[in-house]
Amino acid sequence: MNVLHAFLLMQPTPGSNPMFGFAFQIVLIIAIFYFILLRPQQKQRKEQEQSLREIKKGDEVVTAGGIIGDVIFIKQGTKDGEAVVTMEDRITIKSAESRLIVERGRIAKVLSKTGEGAAGA
Repeated sequence: MNVLHAFLLMQPTPGSNPMFGFAFQIVLIIAIFYFILLRPQQKQRKEQEQSLREIKKGDEVVTAGGIIGDVIFIKQGTKDGEAVVTMEDRITIKSAESRLIVERGRIAKVLSKTGEGAAGA
């Protein structure tokens, strides 16, 4: 089938609404955009957030500023008297001879898991 023949098939027939074909194309483009770009980004963001929530003492992390260090203390927030993991928790990391306090949400990635969960494996 050549391009001209395909183009002629896409033309509205007399008596039909020409906006239907255009609306269908727009919906199709939005669906493709969602499944190719947005959905994988959402999945990646959820995985990143989950790895940040699972940070333990002893893990090696990289901050958003590029500082690499080991987690030595985690100060969690409280809600209704119970410790709650949030992205605003303060995490103390040791990098060389320096100790820094960063928010959990400012950690870019976890390089290695050496905390309680990996010790038993």
